[in-house]
Amino acid sequence: MLRLTAGQVSDYRGADTVLEALPKAAVLIADKGYDSDRLRKALAKRGIKSCIPGRAKRKEPIIYDTELYKSRNLIERLFGRLKDWRRIATRYDRCAHTFFSAICMAATVSLRLVSGYES
Repeated sequence: MLRLTAGQVSDYRGADTVLEALPKAAVLIADKGYDSDRLRKALAKRGIKSCIPGRAKRKEPIIYDTELYKSRNLIERLFGRLKDWRRIATRYDRCAHTFFSAICMAATVSLRLVSGYES
């Protein structure tokens, strides 16, 4: 499931909108922007382990699997490729459905270019 939130919505508040629709998974890997006790508790309630580093200002440090967290690099590279598209990097489209369609097209083209897939 994909969901587009407003640009000014914080990451962990955006995560609240998709919690109900999360598929069954063993682990959720996310960056520091998703660090909240409420999200961690909601994930634990669903039986999902969180691999989210704590923010720098946390009073108690968070323990997480640093080796597993390194796999998040794949997602970061995808976002980097998407931001190569000016239309996406600048949020050129005003309508959410048009912007979302542009993201889907750019992701598809990027995937084909990276994988070297030929039809």
